[in-house]
Amino acid sequence: MKNFKKRLYIGILVLVVLTPVGIYLPELFNAEDAWGEWSTETVDENIGFVPEGMQKDADLWTAPMPDYSITEKETTFFERSGSYIISGIVGVGLSILIMFAISKVLVKHEK
Repeated sequence: MKNFKKRLYIGILVLVVLTPVGIYLPELFNAEDAWGEWSTETVDENIGFVPEGMQKDADLWTAPMPDYSITEKETTFFERSGSYIISGIVGVGLSILIMFAISKVLVKHEK
């Protein structure tokens, strides 16, 4: 189990460090936004309408770090990469906290 945890942590760390790839692949392929990260305006421009469910739920959730950014406007490669990595760390940390809380509740109910 200890070896599994070590590999898991290394895998998560690698994924966090690779998060800036999400900035550059769309730019490299001239693809604009990353797949699935479209605003209602972008969807309307691309397909001519906004699906009813998307329109209804568009303002339901706002990201804690919009555009994976910690400042208003990054300009350099390192600033943007750093923001993506920090965003990845925050996301992983929040996921771990939520899963830990859920597991505590479930284990408590089993006893």
